[in-house]
Amino acid sequence: MKIETSSRLHLSLIDLNGSEGRVDGGIGITLKNPSLIMTCDETSSETKISYDDKLNFNTHVNDCNNKILDACTRMNEYLSVNKSYTFNIEQIYSVHQGLGLGTQLALSTARLIANLNDIELSTYELAEIVQRGGTSGIGVHSFDKGGLIIDGGHKRSVKKDFLPSSASKVSPPPLLARYDFPEEWNIILATPNTIQGASGDKEVNIFQEYTPIDMRDVEKISYLTLMKLMPAVIEKDIVSFGEAVNQIQQLGFKKIERNLQSNQINEIIGYMADNGIPAVGMSSFGPTCFGITDTNVKNMKKDLLDLMGDKSTVWITKGKNQGSIIRK
Repeated sequence: MKIETSSRLHLSLIDLNGSEGRVDGGIGITLKNPSLIMTCDETSSETKISYDDKLNFNTHVNDCNNKILDACTRMNEYLSVNKSYTFNIEQIYSVHQGLGLGTQLALSTARLIANLNDIELSTYELAEIVQRGGTSGIGVHSFDKGGLIIDGGHKRSVKKDFLPSSASKVSPPPLLARYDFPEEWNIILATPNTIQGASGDKEVNIFQEYTPIDMRDVEKISYLTLMKLMPAVIEKDIVSFGEAVNQIQQLGFKKIERNLQSNQINEIIGYMADNGIPAVGMSSFGPTCFGITDTNVKNMKKDLLDLMGDKSTVWITKGKNQGSIIRK
């Protein structure tokens, strides 16, 4: 059994104030690349995880293994079985880079095990079992449907603390809106090797220290999302889309995420903006930066690699308008 799923951009959380009864909410885009491809077979011995020899990726293998094993354990407990599996990773990208690999690993593992056991479960049910989507629902809904995703966050009565997804065990948020992302638009991703995104205790501490955010920022993000970003995607208006993204990146918790990163992030984003890319920013806690445009961006790849240094990564991709694909 084989599954293929994709990375995602997380443009911003919407509401880390919570005074109106909900928290979180997310804005994100499913990407065609980089992607995750993994296989799974049931075995009689202990569960094993292997990686294709041809892979050349810069990630934390132990972190990836732990996410797979944790999801495997939770699925076995849900199914009331004690089965072992062999997982092989054919294609992968880096964890803790702002591209959402953790959620895709957990959901892919869950989907493969469910199918091998002839159990039909929705993506939402799988996410509840493996405890993903506790803050942002972008990864969960991207896995399910792809496209541009807006999720509705969580009831304050259910989620009482401001926490990242890794530390939040509530159910995934509802999907508010999903649109096809324009096929004509190109996306360039730049990930410097010298910087790590926040994760674990560090990420929890940041959430606790810098929240709640000002309600005026929540209102502005909400307005820009509803009345500028979403219509721009439907009308394929890259200028308005860029204006909305660029303003959102300077508000609320996204502003905090940006301010806590190295100045190199601003240099990368500044280079993209100076070269005419309408929508620029940092995904999630970074360090991956993105640029979205309706023009060709291939000529920027070398300059970005020179700017970021050795072992950094540049991807040129597009939005993906479908969810994960599973094959027998």
